[in-house]
Amino acid sequence: MGTVVAVRRYPVKSMLGEALTSVPVTAEGLAGDRAFAVLDGAGAVGSAKHPRKWGALLHCRSRSAGPGAVRVELPGGAVLPAGSEELDARLSTLLGRAVTVSAEPPEHGLLERAVPAYEGGLPDVLRDRASVDATGEEITSGRVAAGTFLDFGRVHLVTTNSLHRLRQAHPAGDFDPRRFRPNLVVGLPGGPGFPEDAWQGGTTLRIGPVLFRVTVPTPRCAVPNLGHGELPPDPATMRTVAREHRVPVLDLGRLSCVGVYLEVLEPGTVRTGDEVTVHSAPSGA
Repeated sequence: MGTVVAVRRYPVKSMLGEALTSVPVTAEGLAGDRAFAVLDGAGAVGSAKHPRKWGALLHCRSRSAGPGAVRVELPGGAVLPAGSEELDARLSTLLGRAVTVSAEPPEHGLLERAVPAYEGGLPDVLRDRASVDATGEEITSGRVAAGTFLDFGRVHLVTTNSLHRLRQAHPAGDFDPRRFRPNLVVGLPGGPGFPEDAWQGGTTLRIGPVLFRVTVPTPRCAVPNLGHGELPPDPATMRTVAREHRVPVLDLGRLSCVGVYLEVLEPGTVRTGDEVTVHSAPSGA
């Protein structure tokens, strides 16, 4: 029905990641994905969802250097191991406050998100609770998923179909999949513009030997608008998503979404070129 056209992993949360040809997938997600994060003294987990505070992380690139080891390339080209005092010092200078890179998720890791100006970027109930922090940004605060550095889902998938549909809606825009930071990019030839909309809770995807279950559409924050390495900022990205694709998410209302989150039912190894088959949930499930 479709094929995997790209596999991506992000060893350090909110840094640029790495393109892979294959990766083991466990019940916890892609091996080595978001294995590290940048933490500050206030207990916040570094996330470019708060661009004024953490956006500089998108100018750093993280790559796996073997089991449990990651190397980070900083602006200017220096490459340092995650966990080293020198990396912590360099990142503290980059971000303007003391930070450390850690592989240990804090018990109550704080996740901050800037309040987007576009409609559908945040549930109304959260928008009503927003406050202005020391950066002058209006933000909301939550927690990372327990025991992880993940915001919510274990694996994030985007289809080329959805990106093509957004590009049709705004031809001058830049809808490079890297802006949306997916783990898996899948092409479904001949499918509709947003095929994920038909994947209701309980739908499963067989990708090579791995079986996934679709859990929820992926609400989008400000991150796709930001510069990602050589990709320049493009504020039209999320304005287009907000105009073209707001869908119901749990009990949070209609949110601006691209892609879906997945949970892993049967582990294995995913490779580029793997066949993708979609199995709809039984009626009434």
